[in-house]
Amino acid sequence: MNKAELVDQIASVADISKVDAGRALDAFVTVVTDALKTGDTVSLVGFGSFSVKERAERQGRNPQSGEAITIKAAKIPSFKAGKVLKDAVD
Repeated sequence: MNKAELVDQIASVADISKVDAGRALDAFVTVVTDALKTGDTVSLVGFGSFSVKERAERQGRNPQSGEAITIKAAKIPSFKAGKVLKDAVD
């Protein structure tokens, strides 16, 4: 499902216009992104939690030359599904 299809589904389920559904989805993405940038966790009970994880510096290999390289540490966004979501998918 892409963004346009998601907006259509939200509009249908919530009985709102597609424009309003698109704005709501964009607002949700913005709020979650801003929260993760500041190091906060966003928890939606039953659905899941968005958080930021730290990935340590590590050694890797350049696939073209086989040369050893250092991959720098990074912060990566993470999502952990909640029990209700896991049960719904299973």
